Amino acid sequence: MKNTFAIILFLAAFVSNAQKNDYYIKKGFAIEGYDVVSYFEGTPKKGDKKITTEYDGATFSFATKEHLEQFKANPEKYVPQYGGYCAYAVAAKGKKVSVDPETYEIRDDKLYLFYNAWGTNTLELWKEKGAAKLQAEADKKWEKIGKKKS
Repeated sequence: MKNTFAIILFLAAFVSNAQKNDYYIKKGFAIEGYDVVSYFEGTPKKGDKKITTEYDGATFSFATKEHLEQFKANPEKYVPQYGGYCAYAVAAKGKKVSVDPETYEIRDDKLYLFYNAWGTNTLELWKEKGAAKLQAEADKKWEKIGKKKS
């Protein structure tokens, strides 16, 4: 009986300490409310505030109910890499930097977003400096910085 109680306490502590990915949230929505499914159709679109779902602690909005259903069927396919933060900044500096939701790349069937303001388009830098190498570097750095702080 004591062992069962100890196991239950351990599991409860583990679950309460489980960290979720940190997502780029602005105005209450992941990626400023852009529809993550729309990127895979070639044209990013703003989502409808009435068509939303929660995933991994973040609220995602969608332009259509069909996109919402596609997301629900396979969210891992559509969630942006590195929580929607700038892929280049994660790779180059190990930092979470906001993005221009319309500056993106689909690579290996995954969504990558980039900062693009004040004369700096990090998607161009990403391509110039070797996207595959930077992607591997960002993957390593995201392991360290990608979780929400409890």
